Amino acid sequence: MTLIAHVSDTHVDGGRRIVERTTRVVDYLLGLHRQVDAVLLTGDLADHGQPDEYEQLKMLFKRLDVPLLHLPGNHDRREEFVAAGLGPLNRVECVGDVLFALVDSTIPGKDEGFIENIEWLDEALSIDGPAFVCFHHPPIALEHPYADRLRQFGEERLEAVIRRHPNVVAVLCGHFHTPTVTTFAGVPLVIAPGIKSTLIMPWERETDGMDYDDRPALVFHQYTGGRLTSTYKIL
Repeated sequence: MTLIAHVSDTHVDGGRRIVERTTRVVDYLLGLHRQVDAVLLTGDLADHGQPDEYEQLKMLFKRLDVPLLHLPGNHDRREEFVAAGLGPLNRVECVGDVLFALVDSTIPGKDEGFIENIEWLDEALSIDGPAFVCFHHPPIALEHPYADRLRQFGEERLEAVIRRHPNVVAVLCGHFHTPTVTTFAGVPLVIAPGIKSTLIMPWERETDGMDYDDRPALVFHQYTGGRLTSTYKIL
């Protein structure tokens, strides 16, 4: 069995509030009866992409003696992300016999997403064995007036690649700050909650903003016997 803790959108900014919320996540992971095999961080690790923010992020997670799988979000800055030792921007990591393709979906200076190097992903998935495709921006619409303007575009290219590789188990992402499960290209697409805040959906309130009082949450991905089970945990 492979067990992955999926955390997203920490937006570390040097402030006490984010430190407390992220520490709550790390403390919870440390207290688990069974240690996770890796922690996946799907972007917006820092709020402004500053070097001191990345140093603080690393300090917050250093107590976890497991692999940390990082990828950038629209609030991250590519050069600073790589300089902090969190890159390269596109890379493959293996946890046991499971491959994780960590893909940069950011467009410098913009909040929406697009996978520039789709050929890299196509080649990375050309393996035997299970694979997860991971990036920041979901390639789907939520029917949300704010979030849908900031999603990943050019999704037809991504769909074509995933459908060419039947070994892809699921797509894992963040960015929308809300726990969501749907399908994309014939596989599950799982969006992690945001640590900083939670997106307010249209049926909840007449606003397109964020709830900053909602508790932080994460999602666990358990892969065993060819089956993926994703479980959300509110802290």
